Amino acid sequence: MNSQQATDKLTRKGIKPTANRILVYKALLSHSAPMSLGDMETVMPSMDKSSIFRTLTLFLEHDVVHAFEDGRGILNYELCEEEGKCDHHDGHIHFYCETCQRSFCLDDIHIPSFELPEGFCPHSVSFVIKGECPECKRKKSSPLHRT
Repeated sequence: MNSQQATDKLTRKGIKPTANRILVYKALLSHSAPMSLGDMETVMPSMDKSSIFRTLTLFLEHDVVHAFEDGRGILNYELCEEEGKCDHHDGHIHFYCETCQRSFCLDDIHIPSFELPEGFCPHSVSFVIKGECPECKRKKSSPLHRT
């Protein structure tokens, strides 16, 4: 995606497309996995943490991204897939690899349905499975790692 396409996307979402906002949008777009604020700082060293955070907060408010806690208390952000309302309550599961500390969206696996006791009103649901991703598992089981 070029800068003009990013500009158009942000404008359609009601966001003034500043240079920093375009930079954050393109950084999220270029990564296949969700990114934390720390990840964003690493890939955009010229931009300070507070500017990145303010941009992500604005993107959340305008349904450009959705966020989820990865199980360590760290928020991860990823772009919403559709043009309209970001359906971050679509009930898919996230996976956190305890070895490489990356988070993954498992879009095809949905959170099982549940019924809360009377009087409880959920505002959001987050389901994170912790374990080892296929890449880390493969590395561990390779002959080079056996002793």
